[in-house]
Amino acid sequence: MNAFRLLVAFICCVALLPTSQAEQGYQTPSPELAALVDAKLAPTSYLSSDGQWLALFERKRVVTLDELAKEELKLAGIKLNPANFSRSRVSAKYSAVELKHVQSGTVININNLPSGIIRSPKWSSNSKYLAFIVEQQSQANLWLYSVESKQAQQLSSAALNSVLTSSPYKWLPDSSAIVANLAVNIDKPRLENNSQSVVPVIQQSTGEKAPARTYQNLLTSPFDEAQFKFYGQGQLAYITLDGKAQAIGSPALFKSFSVSPDSTNILVAGINEPFSYQVPYSRFASTWQIWGMRGYALAELAKQPLADNIPQGYDSVRTGRRDFEWRTDQGAEVIWVEAQDGGDMKTDVKHHDYIYSLRAPFKREPKLFAKVERRFAGIEWGNENVAMLIDWRFSDRQVRTFVIQPRNADNNRVLFSERSYNDAYKDPGNAIYERNDLGANVIKIVGGRYIYLRGNGASEQGNIPFLDRYDVKTNSSKRLWQSKAPYYERVRALLDDEGERFITVRESKTEQPNFFIRDLDNDTMTQLTNFAHPYPAFKGVTKEQLRYKRDDGVELSGTLYLPPGYVKTQGPLPVLMWAYPLEYKDKAVASQVRESPYAFTYIGYWGPMPYLAKGIAVFDDPKMPIVGVDGSEPNDNFRKQLVSSAQAAVDVLVKKGIADKNKIAIAGHSYGAFMVANLLAHTDLFKTGIARSGAYNRTLTPFGFQGEERDFWQAQSVYANMSPFFHAEKINEPMLMIHGQEDPNSGTFPMQSERMYAALKGLGKDARLVMLPYEAHGYRARKSLLHVLWEQEQWLDKYLLNDTAEPVEVITEPVVSTGQ
Repeated sequence: MNAFRLLVAFICCVALLPTSQAEQGYQTPSPELAALVDAKLAPTSYLSSDGQWLALFERKRVVTLDELAKEELKLAGIKLNPANFSRSRVSAKYSAVELKHVQSGTVININNLPSGIIRSPKWSSNSKYLAFIVEQQSQANLWLYSVESKQAQQLSSAALNSVLTSSPYKWLPDSSAIVANLAVNIDKPRLENNSQSVVPVIQQSTGEKAPARTYQNLLTSPFDEAQFKFYGQGQLAYITLDGKAQAIGSPALFKSFSVSPDSTNILVAGINEPFSYQVPYSRFASTWQIWGMRGYALAELAKQPLADNIPQGYDSVRTGRRDFEWRTDQGAEVIWVEAQDGGDMKTDVKHHDYIYSLRAPFKREPKLFAKVERRFAGIEWGNENVAMLIDWRFSDRQVRTFVIQPRNADNNRVLFSERSYNDAYKDPGNAIYERNDLGANVIKIVGGRYIYLRGNGASEQGNIPFLDRYDVKTNSSKRLWQSKAPYYERVRALLDDEGERFITVRESKTEQPNFFIRDLDNDTMTQLTNFAHPYPAFKGVTKEQLRYKRDDGVELSGTLYLPPGYVKTQGPLPVLMWAYPLEYKDKAVASQVRESPYAFTYIGYWGPMPYLAKGIAVFDDPKMPIVGVDGSEPNDNFRKQLVSSAQAAVDVLVKKGIADKNKIAIAGHSYGAFMVANLLAHTDLFKTGIARSGAYNRTLTPFGFQGEERDFWQAQSVYANMSPFFHAEKINEPMLMIHGQEDPNSGTFPMQSERMYAALKGLGKDARLVMLPYEAHGYRARKSLLHVLWEQEQWLDKYLLNDTAEPVEVITEPVVSTGQ
């Protein structure tokens, strides 16, 4: 019997082996592609409040496989590192920092930092200090750089807890101190699970509807609950700039905390039991309170119950008080919102939300601040005379912004903007902010009436960024400046009150983005930075924006990139098309151009651009709009419109003489992967496809996906027609699927790719599945990225560039190895 089991196990292992021993384990692509993984991009920048210092952080885009392989816990929708009480998959991480003085150009390198990851930088409001976290293997600590002393030092030896609060510290607006969430349990013994504590996990529904998305990494057992409490528990502390710390209140599961603009109170949200196994921690029961700086509760604002029964719909909300925030234009006044429709926007009421306010000392009854016709989307605060209130509605994608007087917010409202939030052409831009006398961040208002707006300036010619001055009293705007070809230039910050001097980021097709100071009065421009071109091997790539129509008249666009040295007399090229479908309610909006023809040509390792090095033309982001027609929902016509868009893209490439119609590949990530499988199933336009981190069976996401609000039982035919898994027998072209084994994204379970591969294999189709150990929805490890580039390169060599290739049918799991 034992010998028989060994034989079966051996046969099963052999069946899963790649066809070639040379393909086992992680692989490296050709040198041109591999170099992109290590290319040094321009740093991330943080400008001080006074506009005098530019902090430049070197991005840590790629990690080692060992870093991803470290132990992590998955609790209540969070992935955390139990060794240092931090989130384990924070994207914005840095490896070095330097400061550049805007006026003089002086550069200061901060070299005395310990080894580790730098993250969460924040300037103090007075611009004298730059705070940031240095995360090491055993703990994360708060560091402070002083502009005056030109020194950086660890502010406190206490470890930070960023399990529930991803940014675990806040500056006091007056710059006098920092409030931080400390990891109180970091030195305590870790919890241990044993068979004696294992019990049946029982869940009981109440008969009340409780639709929920397909969340991942949820709590699954009493031991998970205990671990969630252990790692999530924090202690708020008041830390002065000399490093002295004073506890604020008692330890709790803090999911949110913020300091009042007058630096005297804290708005605190603590998570309560019982927990849920169906939704992430953000929906757990919570208590919202206002504390004094010593932790005494001054007011209890709400006890929110578990929100596992929010009505279906993207603009549906929990009932009761929600969305608590400080008014940044006042010393200590908190506002919140209460739904008047049971949380369901489909309910017909005059006002869907009421906004309430409560001022210090928080003893009186709350006041009704304003009534909101649609769903409340936020307030941008200026001063006691000017603020901007925003509401929205999903059914028609409408968003409105009103200029209000906070002293009387329901009267004399002025409509500033009304548009579909997909309508880029009507986007008026975003208000520029400044620090007020309290040190809080508010809309910059000059002379009591002028607001400055910066925007992308989307148009039929592409994005043309601008700077406008809006007059509150006349409800009119004046254009002060706009980017000019052949450059793509955006306003970063104002340096005066007249809108004459400002910092911009400027780039062109061939020039890396850099910082400049523009002086309109003197018509001068001063360059602040000079970042090197990150992709010297790709300098000869050419770029063109194409405009074309599909058969229903919807105008489409995409960006065509041609390999260095290509001339049209060489004839048609193989083409790699990389796309992502989007949903709209309006044909005109769906046709809009949302890119600049003059933006710098980023190559990068993530998308299709590396394969220009192989002589393949790239058609990037050809629009695949799915439009609601004659009152129908967009997805009612998903397949027809997707195929029509793809046909139009292929036709324009062939008509221009760029593409060989028999040598076009389609690729995409996430919803783009879903698109790839559908196009291979329902067209013969493409020779092959590459689908990464996708979903293929929509019955596995029964309570909605992407922009689809209807559940499976309301729209069974839509779910079935859209799911390529249901049409796998029609896929006649080879498909490469890649997926991270730890994908936490709602809807793209790794199982989606595994089941799709099993279907294709069972039907005798040509397919390859690559499951990447330790990787999430996006891929981070250097080995993984190199292997993905290799997989895609080999696939394109075999199925796009090589006419005589034999089909391959294999499942590959790169072997995990230590180091890099």
